Amino acid sequence: MFRMTRRAAVAAAALLAASTALTACSSGDSGASDEPADGLVVYSGRSEELVGPLFAQFTAETGIPVEARYGDTAELAAQMIEEGDATPAQVFFAQDAGALGAVSGEGLLAQLPEDALTAVPEGYRSVDGTWVGVSGRARVIAYDGEQLTPEQVPTSIFDLTDPKWKSQVAIAPTNASFQSFVTALRVTDGDDVAREWLAGLVANDVQKFEKNGLILDAVDAGQVQLGLINHYYWYEKAAEVGADSMRAQISFTAPADPGSLVNVAGVGITNPAAESNNARTFVEWMLSPTAQQYFVDVTYEYPVIETIAAAEGLPPLATLRGPDIELAELADLPGTLAMLEDVGLL
Repeated sequence: MFRMTRRAAVAAAALLAASTALTACSSGDSGASDEPADGLVVYSGRSEELVGPLFAQFTAETGIPVEARYGDTAELAAQMIEEGDATPAQVFFAQDAGALGAVSGEGLLAQLPEDALTAVPEGYRSVDGTWVGVSGRARVIAYDGEQLTPEQVPTSIFDLTDPKWKSQVAIAPTNASFQSFVTALRVTDGDDVAREWLAGLVANDVQKFEKNGLILDAVDAGQVQLGLINHYYWYEKAAEVGADSMRAQISFTAPADPGSLVNVAGVGITNPAAESNNARTFVEWMLSPTAQQYFVDVTYEYPVIETIAAAEGLPPLATLRGPDIELAELADLPGTLAMLEDVGLL
């Protein structure tokens, strides 16, 4: 049986949120100091709808108010790089490892506490100890189960440029998860192959959407036959409407194919907050059973703490065989954005 939906969790958390000191403001708000004495400034590449209730729960349990500045992960990463050590952000909560790696590569993230690093398997944290994953997601192909059988679904992302899929493939090129996937393709197969594949999608009239959820809706409505998304969008929708009522299904690509990349959302502490107890408490709390269970129950993402079980129905994380790369290798986000722009997808 599927568990609590995100919408239900948000509603259930409303009373809790009202009783805490959680505030959410735009990145242009200049009212916060760089080191608030009793609060925490978080640049969040994850939406308020998704993690606002989680931040409220953190505040309720620790007494530490969170000033969350929400935005696109790549844009927040670029903003932090521009701000440098003058950034008001104390914690960067990114949607993907690539953005964390890009910020860390500029020398803007501090060393994390050893306990936080060792709590997570090596593959889901940075090699230099500056960021750690807090939840995992796998890339999948969503397909229209009324038009296609499982055997007809491509087993490699390279099949998606075949003319038989003209106008029938959907992607979200502005989405951080898609961008990290493209970075993984660049790492595994080289820039020339990645650029050729992206150009092939454009030539095949690929359909562009802003978000993964919109892609899933389009597949479910029969508007396109295939879409590249993260796994949890399907499980989330199935929990809301019932799996039996969905025509959209999901399929994993063949082992080692970039289409089955397992990525993480994660957190890092900025240099100005290197000695902040509030920032350290936040990172450690995100790896607590409470926060890990939130990701399981509300978003259907994979927990990164091995003692927490994944949501019912998900294939075990250990069985997913994406490309053989370290997530730290996804740091060249600027190069990927430039490539996407060059081929006309941005």
